[in-house]
Amino acid sequence: MTNVGSLDRTLRFILGAALLTAPFLPPFAALFAAWGVWKFALVAAGVVMLGTALFRFCPAYTLFGIRTCRTGKS
Repeated sequence: MTNVGSLDRTLRFILGAALLTAPFLPPFAALFAAWGVWKFALVAAGVVMLGTALFRFCPAYTLFGIRTCRTGKS
């Protein structure tokens, strides 16, 4: 069962990839250095977003009854 549509999936993939890599890229590393351990929370959020984009399923959407795909069938 899918509940993540194409546009939502694309946005999740882009934002997830950015959150996953930004704390470790040299131009942004100094910005995130002051965050300490919290930068790993951003990485975890990026991994979750990439996972929901990959599997086209968001557990939070199920809890709230949200569906951004056109059909409810896989």
